[in-house]
Amino acid sequence: MTATYGSKRRVQTALRFRHIDQLLPLVGVLALFIIWWLISVSGWVNPVLLPTPWTTIATLFQAMFTGNMAIDFGATVLRTFSAFLLAALVGVPLGVALGSSEKLYRSVEFLIDFFRSTPASALIPMFILFFGVSDFSKVVIAAFSALLLIVFNSAYGVINAKQSRILAAKVMGANRWRVFTDVLLMESLPQTFIGLRSGISISLVIVIVAEMFIGTEQGLGKRIIDAQQVLNVQDMYASILVTGLLGYFLNVLFLLVEKRVIHWSGK
Repeated sequence: MTATYGSKRRVQTALRFRHIDQLLPLVGVLALFIIWWLISVSGWVNPVLLPTPWTTIATLFQAMFTGNMAIDFGATVLRTFSAFLLAALVGVPLGVALGSSEKLYRSVEFLIDFFRSTPASALIPMFILFFGVSDFSKVVIAAFSALLLIVFNSAYGVINAKQSRILAAKVMGANRWRVFTDVLLMESLPQTFIGLRSGISISLVIVIVAEMFIGTEQGLGKRIIDAQQVLNVQDMYASILVTGLLGYFLNVLFLLVEKRVIHWSGK
């Protein structure tokens, strides 16, 4: 009876600590808001230029539910996913194809690394010349940036597949196609998902930048730059906060999908 009671206590303690561990990500958030609030009320910064976090959050909810922020939010999300899907549909097959032939990949490696290292914002004027200032231009710019990350990671995953598993498949009589589909593709998935997760993040970043400087009727980027120009700082910070939350939840979403799809990763 005593042993059973002690076992239950240990289980309850473990569950309690587990619940506490799940709350750890909130520590950084609370610290950020406390520091933000202290700076705002201390007088170090003009309160007009830095409203308190609570004022910013109130503005966010008001603009989202009673204003037109939801329309801007939807426009940015649509452009981001359009760019990402375009990049993924082209980038994953292209990366796998390049990675399956190391010589072929090495022949285009310089081009991939060159454009991957070039800030996408520096290419905006070039894309404007080719595609104008339409929504399609913003999507293409973001898709191009995401494409390079996806191609690089997909190819890298195929190239660096574990040779032991490839040899084992060949020993068991698998032909080249079965080795490619059952071993190389499966081995490349963890690295491919890294590219996809990075791709959705860079798509959002470039879409926001494009909305700021190319111009559009709706979008969080346009909302941020418009609020800054008329010194509507509360709306500006609220829009920035929404953009950050969107990026965070997109990253979390892909982590959840990654854990479900490639649960064997690292085994």
